[in-house]
Amino acid sequence: MTDLYFSAALPELLLAFSGLALLMLGVFMGPNSTRLVSWLAVAVLLVASVLALTPEASRTTAFSGLFVADPFASFAKVLAFLATAATIVMGLEFNRREGFDRFEYPVLMIFAALGMSMMVSANDLMSLYMGLELQSLSLYVLAAFRRDSVKATEAGLKYFVLGALSSGLYLYGASLIYGFSGTTNFETLAASMIDQAGAVPLGAMFGIVFVSAALAFKISAAPFHMWTPDVYEGAPTPVTAFFAAAPKVAAIALFARVLVEPFGPLAKDWQQIIVFIAIASMLIGAFAAIAQTNIKRLMAYSSIGHIGYALVGLSAGDETGVRGVLVYMAIYLAMNLTAFAAILCMKREGKMVETISNLAGLARTQPLVAAALAIAMFSMAGIPPLAGFFGKLYVFLAAVSAGLYALAVIGVLASVVSAYYYLRIVKIMYFDAPVGVGFDRGLDAGPAAVLGVGAAFTLLFFAWPAPLVGAASVAAAALFGG
Repeated sequence: MTDLYFSAALPELLLAFSGLALLMLGVFMGPNSTRLVSWLAVAVLLVASVLALTPEASRTTAFSGLFVADPFASFAKVLAFLATAATIVMGLEFNRREGFDRFEYPVLMIFAALGMSMMVSANDLMSLYMGLELQSLSLYVLAAFRRDSVKATEAGLKYFVLGALSSGLYLYGASLIYGFSGTTNFETLAASMIDQAGAVPLGAMFGIVFVSAALAFKISAAPFHMWTPDVYEGAPTPVTAFFAAAPKVAAIALFARVLVEPFGPLAKDWQQIIVFIAIASMLIGAFAAIAQTNIKRLMAYSSIGHIGYALVGLSAGDETGVRGVLVYMAIYLAMNLTAFAAILCMKREGKMVETISNLAGLARTQPLVAAALAIAMFSMAGIPPLAGFFGKLYVFLAAVSAGLYALAVIGVLASVVSAYYYLRIVKIMYFDAPVGVGFDRGLDAGPAAVLGVGAAFTLLFFAWPAPLVGAASVAAAALFGG
């Protein structure tokens, strides 16, 4: 085997060896090592981000064609690594206060990030599966990390059972595709699909449907979203923030790569599937969230809706659409981490506040937290000139340029409906009379830092969008061979 090209996988090698080293460090130093291991994990993720920013000059395949390094993968990796580092920092004080600060927590985050990195660089259905499972196994454990909580245990078990179902769907779809094409390599698959364009075997089409369903589960897109509200509510809040950020970016980047590279010649066929999933996700995210009383469940339905908006860009099936997806996901990360950092800052007598009606009076005792949460909510609603408006603008314009006018109109209408529950939170914080004791004063350093950076990015994106849009354009061009 002469084409290993270890240099193409430097971020993955760093994460793998660092994860093992941090695990050994935690084992030998004991429970008191949690803080040290956490900060070392953050440092590793930041170094991995820098390594991912300096890929090979052009698209490079490694490990006998199983792995690919290109600007598209680099863009998604940097977002996933930074989101993982931010959620580790956000959870430091929370985990200590709640009594489950263990060194295994940041180590599992590292291995989850490694799985995400392998997913977005996969160039074969089998290497994709390895990355997917490495990420999923870490996430199952993280969901149930608080073992003394019935809700967390239920969340972990439910996530594991439904995750195993989606893995089965993926493997069945991959086996169908292999059976009808004779290969699992993306590049060979693409050539095979071009040769068979117009007469693709029905079995292979079924395979694509099964693989798409499995990947839709991973991004919690409707109608495969059923696990999301329960897992978001039951998992510890920093874990929920992690679920809503890094794995979503990696999974949707993987979704885009799978559809564009091996199945690009069949765009007219899979476009119908993605349009259906996008519409279902936007409508369920918009209407189901209205009835929620728990803010974590509301954020779960919000994430389902946002995945629907991102899929609007992917539905276009061209370079402009993928650029819109990447810009949207970067902005979604900032908005989402800001909202969860604010949720982590909301405490009464040392206990977390999760009921939406209990947010009344937040603006009086925690004005900065209320302001940051309001910025995140206005941005998620798509109100200009906040970042969320531009994210939606890019994906809707991509849909219009591809002739998907009905999809863009449905997206705008769903966005209008969802504005109701985002603005309701702002109204409760600023205008409703507080009930019971006031919110605790003082902020933990980790959530406060994420809150400040995320709110500033969301508020000021319109003034300097060029770096993000330029990087997304380069990444999208790389996916289409530009």
